[in-house]
Amino acid sequence: MHTLILLLMALPVMAQPGTLRAGAARMDITPAAGAALPMSGYGSRVEGHKAIHDNLYVRALVLDDGARQAVVVSFDLLFVTDEMWNTMAGRIAQESGIARDAILLAGTHTHGGPALGRVKPEFEVRWKPWREMMETRTLEAVRQARAALLPARFGIGRGKAYANTNRRARMANGGWGLGVNPQGVSDKTLAVVKFETLQARPIALLINYGVHGTVMGPRNYDITGDLPGAASRYVEEQIGDGVVAPWTSAASGDQNAIYGPGSDFRQMEILGRMVGEEVVRVAAGIRTSPRVRIAAMQKVITCPGRKMTPESNTSQNKIAFVDADPVDIRLSLLKLNHIALAGVSGEVLTPIGQRLQHESPLANTLMTTHTNGSSGYIPDDDAYHQVSYEIWVTRAKPGCAESAIVNGFLDMIDQM
Repeated sequence: MHTLILLLMALPVMAQPGTLRAGAARMDITPAAGAALPMSGYGSRVEGHKAIHDNLYVRALVLDDGARQAVVVSFDLLFVTDEMWNTMAGRIAQESGIARDAILLAGTHTHGGPALGRVKPEFEVRWKPWREMMETRTLEAVRQARAALLPARFGIGRGKAYANTNRRARMANGGWGLGVNPQGVSDKTLAVVKFETLQARPIALLINYGVHGTVMGPRNYDITGDLPGAASRYVEEQIGDGVVAPWTSAASGDQNAIYGPGSDFRQMEILGRMVGEEVVRVAAGIRTSPRVRIAAMQKVITCPGRKMTPESNTSQNKIAFVDADPVDIRLSLLKLNHIALAGVSGEVLTPIGQRLQHESPLANTLMTTHTNGSSGYIPDDDAYHQVSYEIWVTRAKPGCAESAIVNGFLDMIDQM
């Protein structure tokens, strides 16, 4: 009898079905200071970055419920291109065994990182090594996060951060343009999903907030994670103990920071601290539980496409469109009990995120944009009547994307 007890004690402890394990890791993906890589977000900076203000990171959070695993990866980059999604999701799935439908790759939407799409041939020799390094370290972050899996607890909390404002403003000529519109729709909700060990040691704080990473404007040539990067760093420094704070961008295609776009890094740090302090405050009050069921699903919806005619004149608000290729939008749903991360492969305007939250049967449905591909700007139906930058550049015709996204996620939730 004693021998049997000793043998049972020697067996490895396996995760019980429905019991959470979580692990997180962070890797530096900053380009070399002298690489002079073209920068993302503004078309005027093709000559390349000149310095490093703050480092860029990829953060990985791996979750396990005893039956399946999932991973959320957050990049201090403008977005995740379709090519990045296809390549990196395939590599993560092959190496880790995590199903592709349970992989979320999300950009923080900083406008202070390297270009992600095709670059001119003269930049290729400098850009390609960075891109390879970024992919390698992403895989390593996922690898380390899986190796760090521990029995864990999780929960969600919400607060408010007044760091964003609607940017779709009425101009002097009667039209609409990029500006500051305090009366416009703006969601100040800051959501935090907390993961900790059974001994209450912090593992990760997943941040979800809607704002452009554009405190530093088109005259900035320094690499920076902008507001999202500053907020994540502040949280990691304040909490300490190895916590990782991945940032996910909520629906924010119409939201700028209250400061900028400008050239003052102090404003960026102030807003990063403002958001970070609220993350820390909210996290302290979150109740957690070890019981979890992970469910995941992805699908692609398609909307009719369009593009501006060459004769269009945006400065005079004389715009015309012609038919173009259809627009594919990937929807990626990762569900942890009553919490749903609803990933959209595009830059979604706030009313769509609010409508999804209102209509979802789940109390905590967090839209994460710039996730698993890039479908461009995705305006809500009403926004098309206020023709400005987001409406000029969207590739989707009006009358499709808003309902297709919301109903698509509702259908997926019903199937889980």
